[in-house]
Amino acid sequence: MSDDDRSYLVVLNDEEQYSIWWSDRALPAGWRAEGTAGTRDECLARIGEIWTDMRPASLRRRMDGKATV
Repeated sequence: MSDDDRSYLVVLNDEEQYSIWWSDRALPAGWRAEGTAGTRDECLARIGEIWTDMRPASLRRRMDGKATV
């Protein structure tokens, strides 16, 4: 349990890699909001639910034979 009372967002990049970011700051280049906001623990729990394949999207596509070169 965290004593951090800041609000966070779940964010992801074009490779579908997830992270958390402070909700009161501009998103870093290359990242977009996933739609979940809350405490650090809530956001990390959400990432644990949705990010089940840690491979970058480009690697998943390549391994599935769908990559464009």
